Amino acid sequence: MSKGLVIVESPAKAKTIQKYLGSGYDVEASLGHIKDLPKKSLGVDLDDNFATEYVIIPGKEKVVARLKKLAKSADAIYLAPDPDREGEAIAAHLAEELGGDSIDGKRKSKKGAVIIRRVTFNEITKRAVQEAFLHPRDIDHNLVNAQQTRRVLDRLVGYQVSPLLWDKVRRGISAGRVQTVALRLIVERDRDIKAFVKEEYWTIDAHLHAAKPSFAARFIGIGDEKTPITNGEDAAKIKAAAEGADWSVRSVEKRERRRSPAAPFTTSKFQQDASRKLRFSVKRAMMIAQRLYEGVDLGEEGTVGLITYMRTDSPQVSNDAVAEVRELIGKEYGKEFVPEAPNTYKSKKSAQEAHEAIRPTAASRHPDQMKQYLQEDEYKVYKLIWQRFVASQMNPAVFDQTTVEIDAKNGNDIYRFRVTGSVLKFEGFLKVYEESKDAKDEEDEALKHKLPVLTEGQKLTLKEVDAEQHFTEPPPRFNEASLVKELEERGIGRPSTYAAIISTIQERQYVQKIGGKFIPTEIGFVVTDLLVANFKDIFDLQYTARLEEEL
Repeated sequence: MSKGLVIVESPAKAKTIQKYLGSGYDVEASLGHIKDLPKKSLGVDLDDNFATEYVIIPGKEKVVARLKKLAKSADAIYLAPDPDREGEAIAAHLAEELGGDSIDGKRKSKKGAVIIRRVTFNEITKRAVQEAFLHPRDIDHNLVNAQQTRRVLDRLVGYQVSPLLWDKVRRGISAGRVQTVALRLIVERDRDIKAFVKEEYWTIDAHLHAAKPSFAARFIGIGDEKTPITNGEDAAKIKAAAEGADWSVRSVEKRERRRSPAAPFTTSKFQQDASRKLRFSVKRAMMIAQRLYEGVDLGEEGTVGLITYMRTDSPQVSNDAVAEVRELIGKEYGKEFVPEAPNTYKSKKSAQEAHEAIRPTAASRHPDQMKQYLQEDEYKVYKLIWQRFVASQMNPAVFDQTTVEIDAKNGNDIYRFRVTGSVLKFEGFLKVYEESKDAKDEEDEALKHKLPVLTEGQKLTLKEVDAEQHFTEPPPRFNEASLVKELEERGIGRPSTYAAIISTIQERQYVQKIGGKFIPTEIGFVVTDLLVANFKDIFDLQYTARLEEEL
């Protein structure tokens, strides 16, 4: 009986898909890329429109030979690497090696024509995989060319740059097109920190009461002017004047504030939250997500992919997934948590629209139900993804916010103070998930202040005035989360490359991670300065971003 040959990247993925497709298919793994540019030569013909020479990667000969042998007896060949540019390039190289032309993929054999087709799915579930095999397609050469253009650029940059580094720094080191730009960010941040001149400033807080609870208001200015305090002498004068003043409420403004949920995870947002909330490195978070995507044994249910594909820059979600999670929210949390219409989120201009956000393949699989089947780290990552997705389709949180302006009158001078307090009126999405932040913001501060009922003109009693000296802080060093955020905001690299970038600059000893923060090494400084001076255009921050946009 003839069989279909299905080729994916990893054995774990092959095992899961084999169960869904049954005995009519053989599912094999290519173990990632099978071809690349040669290691010992350029592999790019600069005189022939950048024609490339791709060769079998050393060590992959046995894998390719086995796939060729299986292909000879196959009735049809389905290429099912990941649904991104890398996956499309792997599929194209497999098609070439198995005898197809890598577009419509017809291969002549003794039996006749064998069709080589491309199959993609965003999640490894029985429904999604079987549906994908009903709609195979040709290889998308636009995606292949986009991937190979990046590869050729990296090779050309490497071949130009490496000899200079060997000559000026030390033999054997190298630099990449995107990694060096990331290193430049870290080096420039380090120099900003060293050049930073701290400035003195003071805060003055008045502790007041009219009724319980007492509260603290902060000095903002004299009269209608904002008044920064830059030295102890001025602070002492204002403190003394405030201590001898008559205190009253100038105005009370109450308003309702809404805070909307964040979009479901893209790769970079997932990496940032896994770093901040779980303290996982970007590399570790992506490895765990890969396992959840490829499949987990759920006992009687068998092996199931628990999350959708984890390399994506799109926040889009399928209509079926939205309908399912809205139903779950209504049942689990109540109808008041379900928006009238589904929440929608815009993609960045450069996002690949065919992709979905990272989400559970079934929102009904609650993390607590999955815990028995997962390792501790897998459970934490799955829970993070599940919570973020469920929260993304919930109603906003609603706060009652009160801003109180306070006058301290001393003679003809009026010293103005302000306090803002917030009360959470409706939890909304916060019942499930709160996005991590780089630093505390005004909303966090406002939630700390519990204010009594105050009215305009009301007299207040002063308990004490505190004056405190501070100094401005230099910009913080990058950690993994903030570096990923910076790379994403500047348009440098792709979601799939952030983990590799961070690993590479550490492996090459261009930076060290100390206390979770990146600090450039001496060689990191030398390499950055040398490359920026000699290849200004290539290692320009905007050049790399523009290139990604055009590709």
